[in-house]
Amino acid sequence: MPLHVSPAPAPALRSVLAALGSPTAVREAHTPALRSVQGSLSPELPLPVHVLDRIVPNEAAPRTRLAGWRFLIRSGERVVAAADTMLTADGWTFSHFFEGPYIVSTELALRQAESTTTPYQPRLLSVPELYMFTLWLHHDVDADAGGGVLAPTDVLVPLAPAPPGITAHRPHRVADLLPVMTLRVTPPPLPDLPEVPVVPGLLGSPA
Repeated sequence: MPLHVSPAPAPALRSVLAALGSPTAVREAHTPALRSVQGSLSPELPLPVHVLDRIVPNEAAPRTRLAGWRFLIRSGERVVAAADTMLTADGWTFSHFFEGPYIVSTELALRQAESTTTPYQPRLLSVPELYMFTLWLHHDVDADAGGGVLAPTDVLVPLAPAPPGITAHRPHRVADLLPVMTLRVTPPPLPDLPEVPVVPGLLGSPA
């Protein structure tokens, strides 16, 4: 398999397992699919979740920050939800369960990535400025999964729903997609306006 999934921090995994074993945590989750499952649930495919806080024009290798680890929650042959963890002063801890289109889209993007011949380290990348979430395929499979350099040769696969003008599930090299993302957040230049002649006697000009 070309995807080299990095192991999640042990406390993050333990916190998710504890939440799955807690009837209260599962019952209070806003995940009808998770609450309706009959049988065992298991957290799989841990993915580090990075955030690109700001898109900077002409930045060759933007830096991201690690915001958490996400686990897909599987029941039998299907993924029914996901669990997010976050880093606190006391270490990695469970944050919340959720479901929705990003989970289905993540599964599809991972399957597409597995069918390629190029090895990658899978990550998730959130771009708040565009309300955009992507599967980030990092070219260095031995890198620290918490490292935040978005290399030009890395591949981003926008997840659905994608922002207007960006097609979901179409892989892009970072060097190719960043200019498109920059255009989406950079306001267009104001048009050149004709000069307005000064009329004597107006705006304080001498008569």
